[in-house]
Amino acid sequence: MPNTPSQQTYSNHTRLDPPYHFFLIPIALLNLLRAVYALVKMPAYGSALDVIFAVAFVLALFKLRTYPLRVQDRLIRLEETLRLTPLLPAELAARLSSLTPGQFVALRFASDAEAPALVRRALEENLAPADIKKAISNWRPDHFRV
Repeated sequence: MPNTPSQQTYSNHTRLDPPYHFFLIPIALLNLLRAVYALVKMPAYGSALDVIFAVAFVLALFKLRTYPLRVQDRLIRLEETLRLTPLLPAELAARLSSLTPGQFVALRFASDAEAPALVRRALEENLAPADIKKAISNWRPDHFRV
């Protein structure tokens, strides 16, 4: 049986946005390659401007993606702090601010039962986000991440 949205796991939790990942990014990169090729073949002021505009377009696409993800990571940090604080012993709750944004993002998938042990391991072993996700047995799906 294929995984349904409620059966999210480490192997299927990443999300791609087809219009962004499979249309906008390839078109932007092809445009950049075309502009560089034209500049090399026929150096001219207009060709140089085309390269500058193509680079600006690629950078804009990446910034348009990273800014909302950064805001979302801040919200996840807040949500997880609110969720984890009552679940953790006081000494661990006091150290939550030592977790990296990536660790908070990874911990959001951990069930309430296994979160305290994973927080302790993340803090003591400086676990990478991928290692935290791989250590989760009872996965809490998150279908709202963009």
